[in-house]
This record gives sequence, structure tokens and C-alpha cells, in this order.
Amino acid sequence: MTSRISATEAARSLIKILEEKHGPLMFYQAGGCCEGTQPQCFEKGSFFPRMNDVLLGQIMGHEFWVDRDLFEYWKYSHFTLDTLEGFGPGGFSLETPLGKTFKIHYRLFSEDELKDLEPIQRSI
Repeated sequence: MTSRISATEAARSLIKILEEKHGPLMFYQAGGCCEGTQPQCFEKGSFFPRMNDVLLGQIMGHEFWVDRDLFEYWKYSHFTLDTLEGFGPGGFSLETPLGKTFKIHYRLFSEDELKDLEPIQRSI
């Protein structure tokens, strides 16, 4: 099966640091407003996806949720989680005090990948 999400080595290193400090994590990427479309990292259980939001997959065992409308726009794309130095538009994400921010790189799936995509799960 073709995964819908992956992470760079830099993102994985940052996740390890956040795991050590905060325990189990979860990610959520909204479709706009206060946090823009920057992925946010939270302690698992401290943020709840809205009805019909999409569980895109997992990174290092941590769920990565996407706003339902954002998913409809990007559903034919692979998401790659990465990091940048500096502060993103939202200040709620756990990496913010470390002077880092998560970022997503998108690329379209190939025709072969589209035929073998992992299924999605929607929140209820």
C-alpha cells in the first residue's frame, strides 16, 4: 500500500525530542484561520479532530489528522512532514518553544500510487 504521509529525518529527530518531553503525540493540519495550514503537534488527547476530519496516517506511531476540507483539496497528494527554523503562524504547536516549526511538502501521487493508496479514516 502507498502511504499518504512520510517525514524527513529532521522531522523525525524533532518528534523524538517532543516524545521524550511530552509522551504520546498527535498532529493536526487545519485548513486555515489562526494557524494557517501549518501542521500542529499536540500531546495526544489534548486536541480532538472535528467530525469528518481525516486520519491521513501515522508518523512514528503518532496520528496525523487533516481538516476535512483541506483533505478534499489535497487528497491526490503525498504529504511529507518537515521542519524549519523559526516560528510559524500558529503558536500552539509543541515545537514552538524550541524555535522550530513543522511544515508540509506536497507532491502529486503517480498513477500507480493512486491505485494502491492506504485507506483513510474519518473522525466521528
